[in-house]
Parts: sequence; structure tokens; C-alpha cells
Amino acid sequence: MFTLYGTSACHLCELAYEMLTTQQRSTAGFAFTEIDISESDVLFERYGIRIPVLQHPDQRELDWPFSAQQLQAFIAS
Repeated sequence: MFTLYGTSACHLCELAYEMLTTQQRSTAGFAFTEIDISESDVLFERYGIRIPVLQHPDQRELDWPFSAQQLQAFIAS
């Protein structure tokens, strides 16, 4: 399971979410969850200036900005 870190008041996070849902429709077995970093001081400190951030199940992270091609390669890796 991939994890998208962001906040509800983040336009870039909305763009990343849209990219992920588009990718999800074309990639079998790809799933992600969202985590709002504003609900945790630890997560806010870690990701506050980097969001949106997509975390791979193996713990690697892809920071914004990323293209659809970069997202697809990250998911496939």
C-alpha cells in the first residue's frame, strides 16, 4: 500500500491525489491511502514543507513535484 502525505488545504496535494487516482485506474494491484499530516506533530515536522509526498511500500519517498511518468515509474519500481 502506498501512502500519500498531505493536508486538506493543499492545492498541490489535490493535484497529486488526482494523478494517483488516474494511475490507479490503469494499474492493477495499485492502492494508496491518504494521511493528513496536520493531525500529527511528528508528521507535520517531517513533511510540512515537502508535501505532497508519496511513500512506496518499501519506505522510499517521492516528493512533489513529480510528473505522471515519474509517478508511473515510482509505482512500478
